[in-house]
Amino acid sequence: MKTAIKMMAVVVLLSLAANSQAQIKVDLKKKLEQQVNRRLNQKADQAIDKTLDAVEDSITADMKKDGSNNAGSSAEKNSTGQGQGNAGQNTGSQAGGPQQESLQAYSKYDFIPGEKVIFYDDFSQDAVGDFPALWNTNGSAEVVTTNLFPGKWMKFVMNECVWTDELLKLPDNYTIEFDVIPIGGLEGDRMSGWHMRLMQAKNAKAWDAGSAPGNGGFHFQVEYFGRPSYNTWLMGEQCSAANLRGFIEGEEKKQKMNQIYHIAIWVQKTRVRLYQDQNKIIDLPRAFPAGCVKPDRLRFEYGAAMISNVRVAVGAPDTRNKLITEGKLVTYGIYFDVNKDIVKPESYGTLKEIATVLQENPDVRVKIVGHTDSDGADASNLDLSKRRGASVKNELVKTFGIDASRLESDGMGEGQPVAPNDTPANKALNRRVELIKL
Repeated sequence: MKTAIKMMAVVVLLSLAANSQAQIKVDLKKKLEQQVNRRLNQKADQAIDKTLDAVEDSITADMKKDGSNNAGSSAEKNSTGQGQGNAGQNTGSQAGGPQQESLQAYSKYDFIPGEKVIFYDDFSQDAVGDFPALWNTNGSAEVVTTNLFPGKWMKFVMNECVWTDELLKLPDNYTIEFDVIPIGGLEGDRMSGWHMRLMQAKNAKAWDAGSAPGNGGFHFQVEYFGRPSYNTWLMGEQCSAANLRGFIEGEEKKQKMNQIYHIAIWVQKTRVRLYQDQNKIIDLPRAFPAGCVKPDRLRFEYGAAMISNVRVAVGAPDTRNKLITEGKLVTYGIYFDVNKDIVKPESYGTLKEIATVLQENPDVRVKIVGHTDSDGADASNLDLSKRRGASVKNELVKTFGIDASRLESDGMGEGQPVAPNDTPANKALNRRVELIKL
């Protein structure tokens, strides 16, 4: 009996040993597979990191090259004071940096900016990390820089609002422009969307709460999935009946995260037109019925975005009268990238109007003169202004067919300011292009 029990115990032990060895083999196999996979993943991650580092270094090097090899100061924006990236190119996530879009892409772009700048902010006078001095908020925002787009930006990620601190004195006709980069952060890593209001405040210091704040206005919204939409809110029985609402359909009109867009708004009495890059996406003939609302504040809110180059200007330029009768046209509607002399496509509307006047007056000859603000070295600004004048001449010849013999070009650098170089708005006035009748 005892012998039988011993034999059974031996069999059980041998079985357990065999199972243990088998389990050990399985465990070793799993560990080996896990280690191999881990090492393969590490190598893949390293390869991806090297590729991304190379792309980032390339972008950074290109930006440094542009900043060091192009004449003019880092604060010099363009003839209108607009320090745009490449609106319309949607290049925020592409390797190699922004690509210049052709002027012809804007052949249907009829926007012409106002002549007299009454508000301008590129945040160049604000320290990085600070809240910008010309704005107010019931939430938070800060001035930042980015390695993909030049200049400084007001960044907000919030469910509150940020607005122009002083009320804007707006007449019946004016234009508003700004650059915007939608970002994420409000709800994780996805795009958060953003809102803008052109509104009439209840008073200078009120932040105007509610879904229909202040005394009415125009609301432009980009939803978290990129679709633009709009509405107006007007107070009073007669006015409220005219409230409008709509959506902008089409994949090509949707905004994308971390890409730059140029927004231009043109108000002519009751009419509001809004352009996103080269596209006119909103045209409301009766957005502001007479006596219903008189906007005096620009407000950004509810979402996450970076804003820069905010320009508010009044007065439609009288191109024909000033050039033909008065003999001199000062224009702020010809755009350049920072420290560059390539005419940006947003200039199409202004250049087309100038070309039309020249075509209707074939005996007129003009000199095109570039001007800068005082930031940077005198010699560099002089060289930049001359190159910009020559670029405007070349576009009039190449794109609009003006005879080159009728045009001369020059540049005065910072030598002929029309305002002190002490504020962003005044510097924007000094960055200009003049056409002088010969």
